[in-house]
Amino acid sequence: MISLIDYGAGNTASVANVLNDLNCEFQITNNEFDICNSEKIIFPGVGEASFAMRQLHMTNLFTMLRVIKKPLLGICLGMQLLCDKSKEGDVACLGIFPGVTEKFDESKVKVPHMGWNRVMYVKQSPLFDKIPEGEYFYFANSFYVPLNENATSVCNYNIDFCSSMEKENYYGVQFHPEKSGNSGIQLIKNFIEKC
Repeated sequence: MISLIDYGAGNTASVANVLNDLNCEFQITNNEFDICNSEKIIFPGVGEASFAMRQLHMTNLFTMLRVIKKPLLGICLGMQLLCDKSKEGDVACLGIFPGVTEKFDESKVKVPHMGWNRVMYVKQSPLFDKIPEGEYFYFANSFYVPLNENATSVCNYNIDFCSSMEKENYYGVQFHPEKSGNSGIQLIKNFIEKC
């Protein structure tokens, strides 16, 4: 059973559609017991960081997400919330990955960063099995995670930034695999089968 965490994030339904297409058994839940008893966890996210963190505290998911040992995939805001802090709302986050989520410089690029961008690998990752380097994925983000030792891929939007990260049982992607066509579906399949 896969748990798709429902904490008020905007892209839960589109991720659920992909899981249905892959014939996966899943539940949409914010119940701590259900999530702890699942095999894999998907932590989606479209929204604002400080609001999202309040929701995690209100649903008693904050501590559980920090200590769980099941494979967890954070998508977009879900990846950013795995970091120490976000400058979006100046909020402390889950602290899995070291670092602070920054905002793109609006004097240099259009914000939000939206559309298809290439992803280049910096470390081997099971998430990208059978996906060629340089593949395009769909991004929609005003904030980004700076490059760090946990990065597995990089994207460029005026600057290089983390497009994916890994640490122990935690995986994160800045792009939206559920909106990225066949390569995105393959990535979610890889998470389910290989992580």
